[in-house]
Amino acid sequence: MVYTIASPDEYLAITGAGIKTLKIVKSAWVWPFQRCQRFSIQPHDYSMNLQAMTREKLQFLLPVVFTVGPDVNQRGAAASQAPRDTGHLEHNPEDHGDALMKYAMLLADAEREAKGASKGQHIENIVKGIIEGETRVLVSSMTMEEIFTEREEFKRRIFRNIQGELDQFGLKIYNANVKELRDAPQSSYFESLSRKAHEGAINQARIDVAEAQRKGNVGEAARQGEQNREIAKINAETAVQKTERDSEKAKAEATLATRKTAFNRDVNIAQIEATRATEARDEELRKEVETKRAQTELERLRATDVVKATIARESKQQAADAKNYEEQARSNAALYSEQKAADAHAYKVRIEAEARFLAAAKDAEALLVRQQKEAAGMSAMAGAYADLSHAFGGPAGLIQYLMIEKGVYTQLAKANADAVRGLNPKMTIWNTGAQAGSEQAGGAEGSMGGVNSIRNMYQMLPPLMSTINEQAGVVLPEWQFGKLAGQISDREVNGKPVNGLGAKAT
Repeated sequence: MVYTIASPDEYLAITGAGIKTLKIVKSAWVWPFQRCQRFSIQPHDYSMNLQAMTREKLQFLLPVVFTVGPDVNQRGAAASQAPRDTGHLEHNPEDHGDALMKYAMLLADAEREAKGASKGQHIENIVKGIIEGETRVLVSSMTMEEIFTEREEFKRRIFRNIQGELDQFGLKIYNANVKELRDAPQSSYFESLSRKAHEGAINQARIDVAEAQRKGNVGEAARQGEQNREIAKINAETAVQKTERDSEKAKAEATLATRKTAFNRDVNIAQIEATRATEARDEELRKEVETKRAQTELERLRATDVVKATIARESKQQAADAKNYEEQARSNAALYSEQKAADAHAYKVRIEAEARFLAAAKDAEALLVRQQKEAAGMSAMAGAYADLSHAFGGPAGLIQYLMIEKGVYTQLAKANADAVRGLNPKMTIWNTGAQAGSEQAGGAEGSMGGVNSIRNMYQMLPPLMSTINEQAGVVLPEWQFGKLAGQISDREVNGKPVNGLGAKAT
């Protein structure tokens, strides 16, 4: 009796006394007449390079890697779990749906039947055979386009089909990796597809680069034009503002100069007045010293003359200052008016140029739209006339229809009637032919000469109209020439009178 314990990645398979089929545990007492075998549950990778053929008979290599190992999560009835493969229980009820029990049974059988070969190699052959068979069956039922476009669905179907077969061995697919498809020997299908995609990507890249360059050049030109327009606008506004500032500066300088002149004038006048007052006071004191009485009148007269001279000088000085200020103000006003007129003229010229440009652009657009509409209308009318011509049997029928619809025949008849209305024509017929003798004979038969001439003239019209129709394509109404000429001919042949006049058949 031995107490046996399995490693973390192992299970114990015990058979023998007291066990009906097989017991799967991690640790247990092994009694006499019982046998205990360890088996690993580590999954293994199975790499294959399958050569398969699609439904279109295209061969290719399908590299796949499957990670397969015992299913430790499906214990079935042995672990109070519902078995996943219920159909297999009907054929082999001994495992009770326990995947590890199935795997242990396969290991025992493989160990007896391998005959010297390793157990791992035998299980690997079984797994690879299942994977290769199911993959080829699935690929043969699909097209190459379906494999490419439904890659995830293709992987799920492979996983589902292979897992269904591995369930009966107690194995589970832990991971399935389907790598990129490759060309089979002596096949260049994928190489051609890759070259085609590469060339298409290069061409599309060239197109994208050209389109990006076009957009860049157009955008750069547009931005450059916008920049130039903004710069010109700013320069114009700056020039206007500079002109206004210069005008204000000139005006301020003129005001300052005027005020300085006025202040200087007042100072000069004050200085002159002070000087003159001092001189007058000196003169008065001196005159008082010299003599008060004798020179009083003389001093009075002298003072009067001095005052008059002073007043005259001051008047002349003020008049000169006023004239100088007036001329300076007039020159400043003229300069300011000329600057404003030049600015207004420049602005007016720019506005008129922009208005003429916009008007010309709108006129060109309107002319283009009108010509397009006229062309569309003429095209529609041409189509309608073509349909009418086909319906009336040709251009001649269409011309007759239009003449009837527009009343051309009625207008012609009215014009002819108006032309002969009120006339009293006299008709004289000379006949120098073979019938001249019969006409001179007199009687009823002799009076038929004029009618015969008119009849001969009408008989000449149908051939003439036929010739016009053949050469010019014009068909005149049958009521005017065709039927009337036919009736006259028939009556002449039958010997019947025409318009009440008798005719003899020859």
